[in-house]
Amino acid sequence: MMRVGIGFDVHRLEPGRPCILGGIELPHATGPAGHSDGDAVLHAVIDALTGAAGLPDIGTLFPDDDAAWKDADSAALLEEVVERVRSAGWRVENVDVVIATEGPRIAPAREAMRERIAALLGIASDAVNVKGKSLEGLGALADGAGVAAQAVCLLSSDQPA
Repeated sequence: MMRVGIGFDVHRLEPGRPCILGGIELPHATGPAGHSDGDAVLHAVIDALTGAAGLPDIGTLFPDDDAAWKDADSAALLEEVVERVRSAGWRVENVDVVIATEGPRIAPAREAMRERIAALLGIASDAVNVKGKSLEGLGALADGAGVAAQAVCLLSSDQPA
């Protein structure tokens, strides 16, 4: 049996915050604001995985009104979710991510992000794709105001349908 999940996240970019996206720190003057480290990429991957596995979403698992998740490392959150996905009988087959921003440049960090996400998921790096997109000066995220990420994943299981 196979299932597909989709995830989406968006964060403002603010001065003084580390720019952590895809589980790595990018050199940039601003970083994603959030209750955790604000890694919109890993948050989107988490929601794609939980959606496909029929598990609660990131806001339910790690609520932003719970001090336990203040400044949490999103990589650790993803590792916990991967364990929950596996415990539910699913294997991660692949993940595809699109990052939309006019803030940090994604292309120079693409391979490092692929490798980091793959390591967190326990899959080969060629089963992870990361694409950066410009917003062409349009919308609320233009001028480097924020970052949005969308992720799609495929899970498989030997469970009967």
